[in-house]
Amino acid sequence: MSYKTIDGLMRHLRGNGIKIAGSAQKRLLRNTGYFHGYKGYRFFGTSSTRLPFISFDEVYATIQYDSKLKNLLYGKMMFIETAVKNIALESIMRFTNSESIQDMYDKAVTSYRNCPANYTSDQRKKAQQNKLNLEGMIQSNLTKAYKSENPKITHFYNNVGYSGVPLWSLFEILTLGDFGFLLSCLVYDVRNDISRSLGFNVSADTDRQLVYKYIYTLKDLRNAIAHNAVVFDTRFRNIDPTKAMKRCLEQEIGLSYVNFKSISDYVILMCYYLKLLGISKTELKVFIRDFERITEEYRTSVSPSVANIVIKTDFSTRISTLKKYL
Repeated sequence: MSYKTIDGLMRHLRGNGIKIAGSAQKRLLRNTGYFHGYKGYRFFGTSSTRLPFISFDEVYATIQYDSKLKNLLYGKMMFIETAVKNIALESIMRFTNSESIQDMYDKAVTSYRNCPANYTSDQRKKAQQNKLNLEGMIQSNLTKAYKSENPKITHFYNNVGYSGVPLWSLFEILTLGDFGFLLSCLVYDVRNDISRSLGFNVSADTDRQLVYKYIYTLKDLRNAIAHNAVVFDTRFRNIDPTKAMKRCLEQEIGLSYVNFKSISDYVILMCYYLKLLGISKTELKVFIRDFERITEEYRTSVSPSVANIVIKTDFSTRISTLKKYL
């Protein structure tokens, strides 16, 4: 099968209306990659929405914008993940009065035995299946960690003085997605305690689902950042927000809508968490200012026809509303 050289790819781009020439742009094309770079960033959201690039400078500016977004969000995302895990851990151990994983299964996880009284038989069976799936997921994580000689786990299994891995050590190895699933399996009282400990607007969340729904939402962004996937157009989005997810942020922040179809909605959700977790107003304002700056820098680096697709017309209005909330 034939392939195109870098020079051939440059000719191909010019043939498709993209201005590219010279050694400097050839180097940029090689560094960013034709398939990872141009092919990955030439559309917004779905392949049917092509970005009307006219030069490789615009393509590269888009790649740089995406990279700056990932650099900006990564540290804050890690902080949120760690903090929420610790708050959930406290709630579970307080409810069970134990750091035992088995006690969590027996007392804090919904099952056929301890479902709400109004559950149907099918709902009870579903709850029991979720509990079994949770047990399997946790055992798989422990097995994998032990096999890879993760000291956070081997320390307990290889010590005759311990009877098992404590819950707090398990939390250290759970991915954000697995953590979200664990939260979804907890009984209402524990989810309620976590929600109130975080400071969620529980009036918008009668079933206390936000505690895991928002984690699933952040998980999609976190994984995209970790795997250097595209984030600026939220193509990583795998969950449609529930009414409660939208209503909570709309009421708390004062927004007219939330749909997670723009990266600014994810920044808004992160700011909601960060404020609840006690991050100072000064630090939050710096975070928002950096987000605004790199977005405005991008706007001036591409044509209006590209910018108008990538940056929503109400971007400034929504960020101003967020600032007032902070």
